[in-house]
Amino acid sequence: MTATGHAVIGAVIAAKIGNPALAIPIALLSHVAADAFPHWDTGTNARKKTRSRLFVDSFIDVCISIVISYVLFTTIFPGTNLLYGYSMVFFAQFLDWATAPYYFFRMKVPPFTWSYQLQKKFDNRLDKPWGIILQVGVLLLLILVAKAV
Repeated sequence: MTATGHAVIGAVIAAKIGNPALAIPIALLSHVAADAFPHWDTGTNARKKTRSRLFVDSFIDVCISIVISYVLFTTIFPGTNLLYGYSMVFFAQFLDWATAPYYFFRMKVPPFTWSYQLQKKFDNRLDKPWGIILQVGVLLLLILVAKAV
């Protein structure tokens, strides 16, 4: 899932679960569940992209994730503390952050190799357009359900 997708999930977790002892493990596990769902992300078809293109696309995705999270925190979930909210976004994205040194900078040493190998076990990519359509649909449904509950 994109960093933006993980951020949306982290924002919902922060908005709905005020106890960090519960929210942090849920955010970490949400990453696994989200990546197991068929999705598109900036790493889809990575072998066909240059490393610099992959980096720029991922950087843009992370920037969008920060902005989208802010919009969610200030409009849809305005009672959410920003520091707590962004902490949950970080934990929801954590496995990707832990893999980034391996993926972008070729740091093929533990713990980066461990994170990369772990993610490969459950990552279920689906190319455009359906990988994006399904991801957006699930995230919108998650936001609607969270707002309704």
